[in-house]
Amino acid sequence: MLSRLPQAVLKSQNAFRVALKHPLTSQARSASSASSASTQSLLTSRASLISVSLFSVGSIAWYTHLYGTLPFIGEVHANSLADDGLHPTAYPWPHKGLFDTFDHASIRRGFQVYREVCAACHSLDRIAWRNLVGVSHTVEETRALAEEVEYTDGPDDKGEMFQRPGKLSDYLPPPYPNEEAARAGNAGALPPDLSLIIKARHGGADYVFSLLTGYMDPPAGVEIRDGMNYNPYFPGGAISMARVLFDGPSRRFTGTPATTSQMAKDVVTFLNWAAEPEHDERKRLGLKAVVVFSSLFAISIYVKRFKWNVIKNRKILYNPPVDKAH
Repeated sequence: MLSRLPQAVLKSQNAFRVALKHPLTSQARSASSASSASTQSLLTSRASLISVSLFSVGSIAWYTHLYGTLPFIGEVHANSLADDGLHPTAYPWPHKGLFDTFDHASIRRGFQVYREVCAACHSLDRIAWRNLVGVSHTVEETRALAEEVEYTDGPDDKGEMFQRPGKLSDYLPPPYPNEEAARAGNAGALPPDLSLIIKARHGGADYVFSLLTGYMDPPAGVEIRDGMNYNPYFPGGAISMARVLFDGPSRRFTGTPATTSQMAKDVVTFLNWAAEPEHDERKRLGLKAVVVFSSLFAISIYVKRFKWNVIKNRKILYNPPVDKAH
């Protein structure tokens, strides 16, 4: 009679008999499969992947912050550490603190150093005459400085270009009309624009100050080719720009001693302001924002406690009904 039954029925009966004989084994298998499935879902969940990724990135960033490079990974830059130049000293600049602003008298002196020394080779394309108003000069002083420079304007009614005195809206004039003329006047080297030089160089103001005051004779064993100058703070040590700041008498209009360090400090302060004209206003607005948001945070804490204090501290009692039948 069993031979007449379908094959599927026989297989189901055999499986049922095995389950009856070994019930614990089947339950253990189902439990292990459920635990493995939960473990697999935990490992493949999006939250776990995000947490592991954030932990890995944070660990790498913290290790790099502490030691500078990653372990078992070579230098990722083309040059070696010896070619980066001597690391500059961290100087206590007056505007370095969280609540400190620029020394505007130093900015005025630095602008004078730029005009008399740096402007012969370096441009300042992002600074207009009007930017100096209220920072280092008055409106009348700035207008007089701008009118000393002739600018090409036009065309006029006849279609020709003409020369006119500068205005407050004009930008500071460049020393060369184009890049080719700048290279031709500096033995093939292109003097960089100084508008963002403080932000463009590693070390910022400390590097520029150290570079301006760090010229010296090359040490024994170091050869500098003709037309180059030795400066340990410049990458490679050889720089085409010669020393431009020297000790001298007191400067006009200021009365400060014209020492190399003083002039370097003033011109670096001026270039730092040129790279970040909104520095003082940003710190002023940041302080106001801290005061306002701190007040709002305190008010929110008070309102939260005022609204939720009654609800969080109330006591709920439950008296179950009494069955009078017993």
